[in-house]
Amino acid sequence: MFDFKDYNIADWFSFYRIAAAPFLLAVLYFDARIVFATLLFISYSTDAIDGFLARKYNISSNRGARLDSMGDQITVMIGILGIFLFEFEFIKQYALPIILVLSLNILQQIIALIKYKRTTAFHTLLAKTGAAVEALFVIWLLFFGPVIWLFYVVIVIAILEACEEIALIFMYKNWVAGVKGIYWAKHDKRRD
Repeated sequence: MFDFKDYNIADWFSFYRIAAAPFLLAVLYFDARIVFATLLFISYSTDAIDGFLARKYNISSNRGARLDSMGDQITVMIGILGIFLFEFEFIKQYALPIILVLSLNILQQIIALIKYKRTTAFHTLLAKTGAAVEALFVIWLLFFGPVIWLFYVVIVIAILEACEEIALIFMYKNWVAGVKGIYWAKHDKRRD
């Protein structure tokens, strides 16, 4: 049964990202670019806040990791939708690297769903770095326009991160949360 007392402050920041999704979609519908970019920036910021709080107060949990991943995925999808609507010419011009990254991410999710019956929540250092750089690029793009070198940094990190996540899926028999990366996975007792 759902009990509000069971959720900690970090979980509530993840809930915010999930609950903000319909509002972001409504703002997209009304074609309000600056309002959308501002609300998206707030959603991206809550991702950094919930992770910081979970580590600082030692309140990390599998449930929190799943909520965080769900909030991340929803926010990223809505951000991509916003770019499609507001920067379609940019998407057309750079379609090949964008399709490559999206395809790798879809493949990673399919492999995870087949193996674990749910998406991953590894939260690797590469994923955290990628999320921060991607958020910076998307927000800058929506407010000021594209920075091409930053776009390519996002693409390279996203490809490396998707490949790392796929490798981690094959390294772990059972679903786990909170793996810093392949190096740390090699020494992780949860793999046994």
